[in-house]
Amino acid sequence: MRILSIHNNYQIRGGEDESCEAEESLLREMGHEVDVYKEHNDRIATISQVSIALRTVWSTESYNIVKHKLRRSHCHLVHIQNFFPLISPSVYYAAKSAGLPVVQTLRNYRLLCPNGLFFRDGEVCEDCLGKSVPLPGVLHGCYRQHHLATTAVASMLTLHRLMHTWTEMVDFYITLTEFARQKLIAGGLPAKKIVVKPNFVHPDPGVGQGSGGYALFVGRLSTEKGLDTLLAAWEHLDGKVPLKIVGDGPLAAQVIASVNRLPNVEWLGRRSMSEVYNLMGEAMFVIFPSKWYETFGRVAVEAFAKGTPVIAANIGAIAELVESGRTGLHFTPGDSEDLTAKVLWAIANPALLHQMRQEARSEFELKYTAQQNYQQIMAIYQLVACTS
Repeated sequence: MRILSIHNNYQIRGGEDESCEAEESLLREMGHEVDVYKEHNDRIATISQVSIALRTVWSTESYNIVKHKLRRSHCHLVHIQNFFPLISPSVYYAAKSAGLPVVQTLRNYRLLCPNGLFFRDGEVCEDCLGKSVPLPGVLHGCYRQHHLATTAVASMLTLHRLMHTWTEMVDFYITLTEFARQKLIAGGLPAKKIVVKPNFVHPDPGVGQGSGGYALFVGRLSTEKGLDTLLAAWEHLDGKVPLKIVGDGPLAAQVIASVNRLPNVEWLGRRSMSEVYNLMGEAMFVIFPSKWYETFGRVAVEAFAKGTPVIAANIGAIAELVESGRTGLHFTPGDSEDLTAKVLWAIANPALLHQMRQEARSEFELKYTAQQNYQQIMAIYQLVACTS
């Protein structure tokens, strides 16, 4: 097959960017031709705010680029990973003008919520869920805490609902978990067009030994990721368990302050994937303290690949990925004392923790390998080809 993959990269590289590139690489490995159209949010610094707002709603530039690519490459389908904010939904129309089916992967809740997270003021928020006009998001300035920027996003969402873009211009949506699928259905997307296909880890990084004697956090240093819960738990633990933190983001200064104050807490900043895998493989467990409705939880699956159990907040898709008592433990979201209790339980039960390592690796082999994922995505592509 010949596929055009479209993706808007984030300024701080994250799971969405990793997953998009992994999927493109896998398809190439399996003999398919993958053309790409990508934008990068670093470009935002060179564009006026008015221009960004306008192209968020409709980018003529992206429309023309995609039309040109499709004329030249004779693709069989267009797979859009992320169009926000520079590419815009105009690329759906470019694909349809060429008579091609469109697949859209949804790795956040952008089509239902201006900030894409269902998260505001440190808590889950569903005020815009199911609303034709996401007015609560505008009133609260949910996108980047900026009212005008949120207005631009809300305008894009409202206009394309009126144009029936989400229901008529996309043949199939891919979401990563059943939890996310149900939220998208509740928000008005057609259930019959939404299929579940998780992310995967490739190449297989191999099993670690878990002999490092530390806990590990990997992710963006931001409020919705539950950094406050994590650091508060380590206040309670008072140095009993070493904690390594990998990642960068807006709460970096808060993490540095905690490192300077708390014993056995270390911030490693951003690291390469090979370094992250090594850290995961030797960790006793990975902590996943998110406070928002994660649509997946790539870090958890990477930990499973290394045979490392995950202590995760019992919320959203991550609660679906981690089976408490088998591949890890659940704790109450935002509850640092409950997280502390789960950490203490884990270090007090090394035999059960070792069994969880075996179960975590089995879960990876059962659900998250490249071969299984390839079969799933090809089944979706064939379904799109038959129904479009």
